[in-house]
Amino acid sequence: MSKTENELPASETAEAAGANATLSPEQIAELQARAAKADENWERLLRTTADFDNFKKRAAREKIEAAQYANYSLIQKLLPVLDNFEMALAAAQNTKEQKNDSLQSGVAMIQQQLKSALAETGLEEINSAGQPFDPNFHEAISEQESAEVAEGNVLQQLRKGYKLKERLLRPATVIVAKKPAEKS
Repeated sequence: MSKTENELPASETAEAAGANATLSPEQIAELQARAAKADENWERLLRTTADFDNFKKRAAREKIEAAQYANYSLIQKLLPVLDNFEMALAAAQNTKEQKNDSLQSGVAMIQQQLKSALAETGLEEINSAGQPFDPNFHEAISEQESAEVAEGNVLQQLRKGYKLKERLLRPATVIVAKKPAEKS
């Protein structure tokens, strides 16, 4: 029974290859083509692996961001409620009757409870009064002449602005101060 070349032990295969060490130019060209193809496949594997790693990192980052801003639309819907509480409280403070004291304290407690719940989710008020006008955080609806407030600063805040963590949720609606017109 004779062994074929595939059945020979490694040492005998090496000896047989040494005996036939001379390769034809066609065989050398084929080996070079296979080596080039192997190199190309290796480079493609490295690029694909790098792309996949980048995808995993991006997906993880997007997942974290989605969790941070999951309450965005809910809080946006609650902002008018908070505005109404503040207006009701202001109206109750303007009428200083004895009957309104309990109403005023009740509204104030509800407002404070809502504010603290929203603050726990990352809601921050934008303090605009007296600050320089910033179009990133303020929405100017008009300009008004003022000698007390510097030109370009917020003269009056009409509606509060809010940020959710670092993202602007709603700009503050403001009136911006301008120099008084000189009398001629």
